[in-house]
Amino acid sequence: MRQAQCLLLLHEYCLCLDELFVIIQAIISIDKCIHNYEGRFDWMIYLLDTADTKEIERLTDLYPIDGVTTNPSIVAKGNKKLKQLIKEIREIIGNNKMLHVQTMSDMAEDIIREAYCLRDLVGGKFYVKIPATPQGIKAICKLKDLGFNITATAIFTQQQGLIAAKAGADYVAPYVNRLDNISSHGIDVVSDLVKVINYYNLDSKVLAASFKNVDQVYRVSNAGAHCATISPELFDQLMYHPLIEQSIESFKCDGEGFYDILD
Repeated sequence: MRQAQCLLLLHEYCLCLDELFVIIQAIISIDKCIHNYEGRFDWMIYLLDTADTKEIERLTDLYPIDGVTTNPSIVAKGNKKLKQLIKEIREIIGNNKMLHVQTMSDMAEDIIREAYCLRDLVGGKFYVKIPATPQGIKAICKLKDLGFNITATAIFTQQQGLIAAKAGADYVAPYVNRLDNISSHGIDVVSDLVKVINYYNLDSKVLAASFKNVDQVYRVSNAGAHCATISPELFDQLMYHPLIEQSIESFKCDGEGFYDILD
């Protein structure tokens, strides 16, 4: 009798364990769904990586561009002093689009001073770009506490980007093509950064930079990069495919003589 009761209790206990296991699995699945949802972004952010004001004006007129990124090398190509150039870019894109401008100082205290000067100059939706060096990370921590929007740039490793994100960078910018040029697989660095930022639910986004071809942009978008900054020349290529023009010409030939909407 006692043996039968023990077996019955054991059976009920096993059933409870099975039910508990099912519940735990359901909780894990729900948590994964929530995590995956939180890791998604509403849309891809496209930025122009240039200081060419004519190209900025042309492309922002055509496409849903979210802003402009610059660096000292890009500014030098514009052949204008920084203050004049930034004012011209801001006038073209308005105050609601992002404008990322990089500091040049080496020490944290000087980076912070430079950030204040740039914010006063740029106005609008301004992001201070700071190279992710040890002194840069120190400056990012302090500037974030002071309410600055920050882009950590010159990212070449997953850990460098993760530390910058933890320090408070709103964007971390891995250099895809520069990594590819030394066989360091820039797309993998982008993918790894997206995963860890989503995994730890950090308030940072991956801003992929340094592209030389359309395939690199295609692959970082598939890797889940939140945004990409692209040169004007390459941006035009994103929209090109020979079959597009062929299809449009075919439509025009077929529809000619029948479409009287504008007559």
